[in-house]
Amino acid sequence: MTNFLKFGTAGATALMLATPALAQDAAADPTPYILTTLLFLIGGFLVFWMAAGFAMLEAGLVRSKNVTTQLTKNIALFSIASIMYWLVGFNLMYPGDAWVMDGMVGAFFWTTLEPVGLAAADATLDYASVGSDFFFQLMFCATTASIVSGTLAERIKLGPFLIFVVVLTGFIYPIEASWQWGGGFLSGMGFSDFAGSTLVHAAGGFAALAGAMILGPRIGKYAADGRVIPMLGSNMPLATLGTFILWLGWFGFNGGSQLAMGTVGDVTDISRIFANTNMAAAAGAVTALILTQAVYGKIDLTMVLNGALAGLVSITAEPLAPSLLMALIVGGIGGAIVVFTVPLLDKLKIDDVVGAIPVHLVAGIWGTMAVPLTNDGTSFVTQFIGVVSIGAFVFIVSYIVWMILKVTMGIRVDEEAEIMGLDTTEMGMEAYPEFTKG
Repeated sequence: MTNFLKFGTAGATALMLATPALAQDAAADPTPYILTTLLFLIGGFLVFWMAAGFAMLEAGLVRSKNVTTQLTKNIALFSIASIMYWLVGFNLMYPGDAWVMDGMVGAFFWTTLEPVGLAAADATLDYASVGSDFFFQLMFCATTASIVSGTLAERIKLGPFLIFVVVLTGFIYPIEASWQWGGGFLSGMGFSDFAGSTLVHAAGGFAALAGAMILGPRIGKYAADGRVIPMLGSNMPLATLGTFILWLGWFGFNGGSQLAMGTVGDVTDISRIFANTNMAAAAGAVTALILTQAVYGKIDLTMVLNGALAGLVSITAEPLAPSLLMALIVGGIGGAIVVFTVPLLDKLKIDDVVGAIPVHLVAGIWGTMAVPLTNDGTSFVTQFIGVVSIGAFVFIVSYIVWMILKVTMGIRVDEEAEIMGLDTTEMGMEAYPEFTKG
């Protein structure tokens, strides 16, 4: 690749013909393999750190009587996702030639890694190690489940939620993601979602929406006269910390999705992705800050935090092609989406505790539909088909799973447990025991 960039196609061909030994050495150069593997590992542990961000954000935005439950859900869902993605998810998502239904459903078998001490001669030097690829992609799978956790907080039973996580991370997410990233039918159509505005974030949002509709709102959230009763979060410092952690992790989320770091061009593109990702987050936060002041007369910190996250979700579908100005616009619109979608959900009496549906579902759709504004290799028609296909599949299957769980074992705690708090009734452990009311 370096030769091609330096001398042009004709010059590189002549150089390779004149010096066949040099050409063979270049073909066997392990540097791109090493650097791309390193990209996946660094990007992967940055995205892993987003699990801590989700945990802190949710712990801050729920009431103090439900904090331990949210923390338990977050560490449990990540652990379950890790096992399910190994057991079946990774190969469902990346089936290669092993499609069960061509372009629709991949093969069902677990993941195996390369042997210990792999020799360069036995490695696929034009990509990265299987272990690094699996590790990186796993983090996206777990993120999808984290989105669902916050929406359904404060009234869902732990057991049924974790069963849903098994289905989501083992089957629902890998199947729909394979349609694009695994070489399925959406990929063949020309759909584009660089790092997962729809494939990850909107998918998690659709699963959360289905659950919220079946689960219903928290007791006392909506008054009989139509008023929305505020249920304030317990710890704004934690919520703010969680947002900054997510912001940091997003550099791995989007930057790692370049999927290559073996050339000057790739590394330069990664730096461009980092800059655009940061700009979109900043624009989303500032837009939400200005709009809440203008609309409500006071700045709402929770809206500002979610505005930053919506900016990040919005740019995720195409963080490479935009200029910094366009990244600002895309992220800013994401921030505005949060401010206006949160009250819309309340009018529909859909209780989303942390605002995940506006941030991940609605902003994710916006980001995906905005791709053709900066990427002329895409079209609004194929983007729309992709969003509808993924949304319909995830929502319908999730709705069915949630309904089965509701009918068979129940998904909501009883009224007394909800009023007392899930920490004492579900977990038997309070997050802030010294503040228990006497």
